[in-house]
Amino acid sequence: MNNNQTIHIISHTHWDREWYLPYEKHHMLLIKLMDQLIETLENDPNYKSFHLDGQTIILDDYLEVRPHMKDKLKQLIENGRIYIGPWYILQDEFLTSSEANIRNLQYGMKDARNWGGLSKLGYFPDSFGNMGQAPQILKQAGIQYAVFGRGVKPTGFNNMVIDSENFESPYSEMVWRSPDGSSVKGILFANWYCNGNEIPVNNDEARNYWEQNIENLSKYASSPHMLMMNGCDHQPIQTDLSKAIETANSLYPDVTFKHSNFNDYIEELTKTLPENVKEIKGELRSQQTDGWGTLVNTASSRMYLKQMNRECETLLENVAEPLATFAHILGADYQHDHFAYAWKILMQNHPHDSICGCSVDEVHRGMVTRFENAKHVTETIIDENLEVITSQIDTACFKDSQADALAFTIFNTSGYKRSGVVSVELDVKREYFSKGVNKKQLKEFPLGNRVIIDDKGNEYGCQIEDLGISFGYDLPDDKFRQPYMARRVRIEFEALEVPMLGYKTYALIKKNVKQDHVSLFKNKNEIENNYFNIVIESNGSLTITDKQTKRQYKDFCLYENSGDIGSEYMYKQPNGEKTITTKDLTATTRIIEDTSLKAVVEITHEWELPKSATDLLDQEQQELVWFTKRKATRTKETVPFIIKTFVTVTKDDQGINVESTFNNQAKDHRLRVLFPTDIKTDSHNVDAIFEVANRDNVPSKEWTNPDYSQHQQKFVALSNKTEGIAISNKGLNEYEVLRDSRQTIAVTLVRSVREMGDWGYFPTPEAQCQGEQKAAFRIYPFQGDMNKYEAYQDAYQYQIPWIAKQTGIQKGKVASTHSFLDWGGPKLAFTSLKVNEDTQDIMARWYNMSDVDDYLKVSMPKEKANAYKSNILEEQKGSLEQGDIEINAKQHEIITLGLRLK
Repeated sequence: MNNNQTIHIISHTHWDREWYLPYEKHHMLLIKLMDQLIETLENDPNYKSFHLDGQTIILDDYLEVRPHMKDKLKQLIENGRIYIGPWYILQDEFLTSSEANIRNLQYGMKDARNWGGLSKLGYFPDSFGNMGQAPQILKQAGIQYAVFGRGVKPTGFNNMVIDSENFESPYSEMVWRSPDGSSVKGILFANWYCNGNEIPVNNDEARNYWEQNIENLSKYASSPHMLMMNGCDHQPIQTDLSKAIETANSLYPDVTFKHSNFNDYIEELTKTLPENVKEIKGELRSQQTDGWGTLVNTASSRMYLKQMNRECETLLENVAEPLATFAHILGADYQHDHFAYAWKILMQNHPHDSICGCSVDEVHRGMVTRFENAKHVTETIIDENLEVITSQIDTACFKDSQADALAFTIFNTSGYKRSGVVSVELDVKREYFSKGVNKKQLKEFPLGNRVIIDDKGNEYGCQIEDLGISFGYDLPDDKFRQPYMARRVRIEFEALEVPMLGYKTYALIKKNVKQDHVSLFKNKNEIENNYFNIVIESNGSLTITDKQTKRQYKDFCLYENSGDIGSEYMYKQPNGEKTITTKDLTATTRIIEDTSLKAVVEITHEWELPKSATDLLDQEQQELVWFTKRKATRTKETVPFIIKTFVTVTKDDQGINVESTFNNQAKDHRLRVLFPTDIKTDSHNVDAIFEVANRDNVPSKEWTNPDYSQHQQKFVALSNKTEGIAISNKGLNEYEVLRDSRQTIAVTLVRSVREMGDWGYFPTPEAQCQGEQKAAFRIYPFQGDMNKYEAYQDAYQYQIPWIAKQTGIQKGKVASTHSFLDWGGPKLAFTSLKVNEDTQDIMARWYNMSDVDDYLKVSMPKEKANAYKSNILEEQKGSLEQGDIEINAKQHEIITLGLRLK
């Protein structure tokens, strides 16, 4: 035994806010734990400190029940007795967006500083894999160390660490490097975060305990300073820990046992780390394991949660924040408190047991309500800022065209110039209740022939749908609500080159214009636009010919189904089962929409699927038979399974939008949509957190799981030098590149299971996801390396809805077409535009998608501003520069610029 060994014992609890119990049951246990912690800290001066799981929300949860304890908590934190932060909540890194990960750190560090203490440690105790850009994010936040439990060493369910020589680092300590070159020191919980749990006080018990544990610690330690975590999931406080440490020190006088904290431990560790610790790079996804304990299939558990999350994240970070920034530039107050409220509601759904869909049913019912609440707050922010902006837009130019022109503004809150078919609802005539409503006159109000014009007088053909009369109301700031009835129409037209981070104003005017109908349908089973030809085959699959590359893709949008006898955590196909597909089905087609702008076709598959797994599965789950050892199969009894696929093609769109809908009456199964690319390449690119990650198509030799599913954010792409396919999605976070001859991309649409899984038996009938389901995705053929970054930018823009707002004919201080921020950088992705709360500076963020340097050029076309280099905490890191700015964007760099209005 090394005479210089010091064992740092850090007390903690890993607090899943909701998991195998509903939130409020865990909440009540938290109150008990915190009461006990405070009492122990006050009564035992040798109980030095406690690490509060790296998430500040625990303090908020406690104070909901014990508000009178706030001052006492603050004093304990200021005195270094309780260590908090840096996160607001312990999130799943791969299932929450890039900006959600940043907001989590921003709000967490702000809260921690307000409490008077901050643990500057990248704390990832139980993340189901770690994002590759974590070192860069932490480094920008001034954090030099990260601790994590998964991704390097084989760690599976129920805190089980698998003894194996096949993992990336031989030591608990390592250097973790991001793709941009940033690095932090990484500390792995090689013996998990409960390796110092329930330390005995009794001499004999303590001797047995420490003999084993010191050996386990020494096995992975590169330094004499070793870490023991005194706590576990929802673990109560060990109130006699001080006595247990006294016992240890008396039994082993050559070893120092100390009740420590991460700050002290890291300080001592840094002094003694050898120079030759191993370097690990990028994503930590348990690549060097057998693949059965990665928990990756949480990416497809309860897919409806992922879809709701994507919608809320997109509205907050890609619509509400940019619109509020536009309004701020025009003089309005930025609603910082509203945004914090919305983000925190949303982030309460981001812990791994929540967003991963791997909890009991009550938990996920509560999540739906949170998503709806976050969405409602965000929609209110959007509406208020649209009102501010449109009230200042000059639309007087349309008065010259027609006195009763109906002006409206189309907003492009994406970071890229945008064209596309837009649908807008307009009130042609309103009558307020206060002045009397003549419904007969409203119904008979003549619509006449109409056309759309822009502020330059250019005309746009449009489709007009009469929606009849509709009820609506205004909520003025200075008077009671104002209900009205309106004659309403829906118009559809092609908006061209709406500026990035800006808007373009149009008007609907009366004019007799003959609009020729040029169909995109060549026949009911063939569609063609300027970029590709699509043939709908008899089995409902798509044959797509890319006109630019002359490349033909066959069998796209076949569906695949297999049984699943696993759990919310992991997919497991029954032994010996053969996967079935729609390849041999006959589909029917029906034209839904046929205009000069758009073609929509409905493809219907009438399928029969096994009803469920056999009753043996219930028995095996109740008896805790490990999921890889189960013998259950699927029943011979079948149920109807009807899939309706809506394929939408617009005239000038380079992509194909698809929506699949189905009423899921089958149980214990997985449904995927297939894209056999036939593209020869050994790896693929996938959207991750501030990274387009390059991943091998074939797993490592240690991988024995037949399934090689992985996480994605917004797209997955296969390409080589001359051809490529990107499949983007709206909240479909699981994909696999099949190990077949055709390089098939498979995207999961639904996964139906009946139990939570992990450490006990927790039935979850609602995880079967019965009833109506839908999934949206986009197919984008491209020309390989030549324009792959354009394809990735298209996938990002696909997420963001067009925003429209009807306005009046008025004079205003801003032009009818305007961009608030213009930028260039062909290999960059734009991620955020918001306002800093402390400085009121505008903060804009990008990242370099490539492994080569690029440039970023930024200008504010009308407004005057000084720019400076910042970081993810929005701190000023460079000197102010006047006018347009052009800077180098290093490979994979996350770049934040501050813009200070003059």
